[in-house]
Amino acid sequence: MPKWIEEAVFYEIYPQSFNDTNADGIGDFEGIIEKLDYIKELGANALWINPCFLSQFHDAGYDVEDYYTVAPRYGTNEDLVRLFKEAHKRDMHVLLDLVPGHTAIEHKWFKESLKPERNEYTDRYIWTDDVWTETPSNMRFLQGLSDRNGAVALNFFATQPALNYGFYQPDPEKKWQQSMDAPGPRATREEIKNIIRFWLKAGADGFRVDMAGSLVKGDDEQSHGTIALWQELRAFLDEEFPEAGFVSEWGEPDKSLAGGFHMDFLLHFGPSHYNDLFRCEEPYFSSRGKGNKKDFLETYIRNYEKTGGKGLICIPSGNHDMDRLARYLTPDEQKIAFAFLLSMPGAPFIYYGDEIGMRYVENLVSVEGGYNRTGSRSPMQWDKSVNAGFSTASPDKLYVALDPSDDRPDVESQMADPDSLYHQVKALIDLRKQHKALQNTAKIRFLDTEEYPLVYERYCEEERMLVIINPSAKACVISTPNTPGELIYRVGGSAKAEGNAVHVDAATAVFMKY
Repeated sequence: MPKWIEEAVFYEIYPQSFNDTNADGIGDFEGIIEKLDYIKELGANALWINPCFLSQFHDAGYDVEDYYTVAPRYGTNEDLVRLFKEAHKRDMHVLLDLVPGHTAIEHKWFKESLKPERNEYTDRYIWTDDVWTETPSNMRFLQGLSDRNGAVALNFFATQPALNYGFYQPDPEKKWQQSMDAPGPRATREEIKNIIRFWLKAGADGFRVDMAGSLVKGDDEQSHGTIALWQELRAFLDEEFPEAGFVSEWGEPDKSLAGGFHMDFLLHFGPSHYNDLFRCEEPYFSSRGKGNKKDFLETYIRNYEKTGGKGLICIPSGNHDMDRLARYLTPDEQKIAFAFLLSMPGAPFIYYGDEIGMRYVENLVSVEGGYNRTGSRSPMQWDKSVNAGFSTASPDKLYVALDPSDDRPDVESQMADPDSLYHQVKALIDLRKQHKALQNTAKIRFLDTEEYPLVYERYCEEERMLVIINPSAKACVISTPNTPGELIYRVGGSAKAEGNAVHVDAATAVFMKY
């Protein structure tokens, strides 16, 4: 693993909504460059930029029309290269968002694949051999697009035809199901290598890979086909770009790491129980104290053990597909949540604006395929000037409407308030960097407790740390296997150690060295 990934604290930027410098209502690369010092001061040393390539934006850029050209609304390829250089000047790294599973229907590959005559792109997508073919119930298809006789598989929206990586075990009665080593799937893999090579040579430091576990169709429960595909790409990276970072959107860390990714995201859907902590009727981090940590811990520990204790599981504060933390948690509850997020193994990922407690904007009409996700994609709130400092465009031109609340949080106000969420997040990142036991690859061991609090040890050869997270409105006393020593961090109330017992106030998180 590259050293920089071991030490990375990521800041996710949804470029449309981060900072607009040309008054068109949409964020741009120049806006990101302008705010690099802010991100650096917060403590983040790496960026994940959501898709920024040419697109019709049916799905906010996840419908890529050209992988080699950036969307003009953000700038030019040269502007993105300059962003890489400006980040590197500040010892920061940049991950681009790679979307390998599908393209836009406007992509030139797909336009060629629509033609009835065989050509280089006929098998770049998954097509049945007849428009009337009965298709698998676990896949979605689109029919009647052109004179080509067949139906094409979709990955998500109707505008996102699935690229062809083959089937793990093709059905011999369905001649259209190609093997992973057929010419079409192999050509797709080689083109993905070319895309990766192009942007790494341009200065990118790696990729966050969208839907990484979904590429090989008809895969078995162990994902042997998809793992083998990524192992091939891992070998390519090791040979040509050994310092490139590779982070997966998979949600199954044992499979992701086996495929050669450095880290894997816990997703807001699927079996992780991640949102039992933050986004449900009774989140664990609510002070009401009615939440459930059991299912999350059981799943996390099981995955942690499958990764051989590497702990390379990213637990993000949120992202562009999730409700904002502030939709479910108060500012004080968010402080406790960040004490957890920034003391767990794996690289932290902070979604833009979560560090100031930006809110989910209710009842917005969908923008560019956002639907219910649109409320988490509103413009970054920098100050109290026009459009919260995001843009000087007229409000009706903004990509997504601003939070209309008079008391909406903003960066300038929170930086001026030493008790703000911003300063808590900044302090936690600083602390993480100072203590090896709190960093990405240090180990974790959970201690048995009642539902509240959440207690774990972080440790490495150099030091050992006790972390007590008590979100509930009730004080608690816990027993520890060792006698806690120096208190190095506290938010909320106070904590007092008496021998091997620690008394912790309500709504309090503490870190103590052994």
